[in-house]
Amino acid sequence: MRGNNVIGLIFTNLHAELISELTEKRTMGSVPFGGRYRLIDFPLSNMVNSGISKVGVITKNNYQSLMDHVGSGKAWNLSRRRDGLFFLPPFKNGEEDYRNRISILNSIKNFLSNSREEYVLIADCDTVCNIDYQDVLGSHIENGADVTVVYKRGQIPENQDEPMVFSLDSTGRVKDVLIDPIIEGSCSYYLNMILMKRELLISLVSECVSKNKNNFKRDIIQGKFNELKIYGYEFEGFLAVMDSMSSYFNANMQLMNLDVRNNLFNAARPIYTKVRDDMPTKYGLGSNVKNALIGNGCVIEGEVENCVLFKGVHVGKGAKVSNCVIMQDTVIGAGSNLSYVIADKDVVIKDNRSLMGFLTYPVYISKASVV
Repeated sequence: MRGNNVIGLIFTNLHAELISELTEKRTMGSVPFGGRYRLIDFPLSNMVNSGISKVGVITKNNYQSLMDHVGSGKAWNLSRRRDGLFFLPPFKNGEEDYRNRISILNSIKNFLSNSREEYVLIADCDTVCNIDYQDVLGSHIENGADVTVVYKRGQIPENQDEPMVFSLDSTGRVKDVLIDPIIEGSCSYYLNMILMKRELLISLVSECVSKNKNNFKRDIIQGKFNELKIYGYEFEGFLAVMDSMSSYFNANMQLMNLDVRNNLFNAARPIYTKVRDDMPTKYGLGSNVKNALIGNGCVIEGEVENCVLFKGVHVGKGAKVSNCVIMQDTVIGAGSNLSYVIADKDVVIKDNRSLMGFLTYPVYISKASVV
């Protein structure tokens, strides 16, 4: 994949309502994940690792933390004179529906028209995976496809917004498209990743706007699969979709599995992020840590088991923390007991507090709260 031949587009706000607790004050793309990352790190790193040197980050509001995290794109080698990283607030007026991909793409049509790349690759921020888009482009060219959609074989994520399922023939061409079907068991469901020629995307969006059509899945993919050569590309690696607080919690917990970590954090295709320099983690004499991911700068004086701790977390003496996701700079007081808890950044949990959720319903503590 030549770096100057593909534009990447990343939607950072779509589906944010599915994890509204975490996205109340931030975009989907800036939601913390895995002890040191943000969700945008995954699609952005996947694109950069695949040779894409021009990426448009489409956002709407609450993107201050996203801009602070991504900055000029230096951590992804996108801080450059030509091409690089572009922030794209999409609206001509504030009344348009942000869930409408077609109006969003139409509002950045000048960006697309003024670009010189041949292809456009579109991805969302709610999907965590490590995918090689070079293979997607290679498959696209080999098949002579007009459009290539990326799919996964498995059970449809439970809370996904308008899930789309494909039927494919023996060559991989899409022969039928179902949206929001009732299907039990395994199927080929869409991952909101799509590749096509830039001019084709502009043409399809313009046609939909002229006909007052506004649903990307129904009016372009489902509506055109008989006219266009739409092929599927199956992604077989680890995948997590953030469509609920439970799925977000489970995705973090899955990182305790070595096979999952090796698949997601592939040394050949690293996941880049903004680096925060900090001191090493300190473990007190009475501390006890089992099966945990712990960021730099933490102070552990109590017990930690099956947890993801971000940078700068302090676990007090006698505190017991199990099956939790504790975000940056949170303080857990001495003698406290936490189980199945998601604590956002800068939370203070005072001494001798007890908070317990459940695997399917973790307790969430909002940013900068004092308990």
